Amino acid sequence: MKQTLEDHLTHWAARDPAREAVAATVLACAEAGRKLAELCALGPLAGDLAAGLEANPGGDAQKELDRRAHDIFVAALRHAPVAVLGSEEAVAPIVVRADGCLAIAIDPLDGSSNIAVNAPIGSIFSILPVDPALPPARQLLRPGSAQLAAGFLIYGPETVLVLSVGNGTHIFTLHRPSGVFLLTRAALRLPRGTSEYAINASNYRHWEAPIRAYVDDCLAGTEGPRRVDFNMRWMASVVAEAYRILLRGGIYLYPGDARPGYREGRLRLVYEAAPLAFLITEAGGAASDGVCPILARTPTTLHQRTPLIFGADDKVARVLAYYAGELAIAERSPLFGRRGLFRTDRELAPCR
Repeated sequence: MKQTLEDHLTHWAARDPAREAVAATVLACAEAGRKLAELCALGPLAGDLAAGLEANPGGDAQKELDRRAHDIFVAALRHAPVAVLGSEEAVAPIVVRADGCLAIAIDPLDGSSNIAVNAPIGSIFSILPVDPALPPARQLLRPGSAQLAAGFLIYGPETVLVLSVGNGTHIFTLHRPSGVFLLTRAALRLPRGTSEYAINASNYRHWEAPIRAYVDDCLAGTEGPRRVDFNMRWMASVVAEAYRILLRGGIYLYPGDARPGYREGRLRLVYEAAPLAFLITEAGGAASDGVCPILARTPTTLHQRTPLIFGADDKVARVLAYYAGELAIAERSPLFGRRGLFRTDRELAPCR
């Protein structure tokens, strides 16, 4: 018989009050995910979930389902030991409980552009300890390495919770008749050697030179320096990409680029990049902004953006080598290459 999420967390948290608080908060997120999965499954029967509303605090278009997802998670987390909650759909952190011992950051609905076409969408969360020395507005401005737990839910043919409480990355699948999440994959190890990469190639002309060089060498296939034919994937939902990469390997790239508003990337450091980096790293992979490990970065604002590269550690290391210029001379003639003496401003900046 498969282990339930509750049993898994109870065993992990046994006789440790600090862990019990984390377990309770994860269960609240799972309950919110179960309710949101039911809503998503109704599609247009629940109203126009893809209807556009005003832009969210990060400046992205907000959909009706974004707003409802936010409300579902906030309601569920009011019953957890959470002091402060930060959400993509709220301008500032929300004070939840004066006696709470945890802070949580959430992206209530990732991939909202997929709502209208019934493509994968999800939710992401990051759990941190409360620091009594910090005011509520700063509780979530902590390095990703301070996370106690992280997870994401994906709403597709299956509703799945991918979770780590620092003991590896595990997958729990929702058994819809009972409403219970059951452990279906334990202690994932991200596969190496996969010939897949995920990037939005329509932005090629805007990319930094290291990203163009990496993709060019993938596109060159067996005739290029990689000597492998690669396949490209793009699902417009970072949780869907992360789930596939956790199971099948490969690499995901959402770099900063030259478009207005995209120089520092588009994904959020606090409630997207950091929790995903935690999960990927716990599964043996790596996550970086191209220069610094994501888990080493300390955010300065709740909605701060970042470039994000994650996946198999060897593939991420190769991208970093392009940024550092370590492959420029060995693999491409300066006469024909784009790399040459190119260096980005971010290469010269310390991790922060």
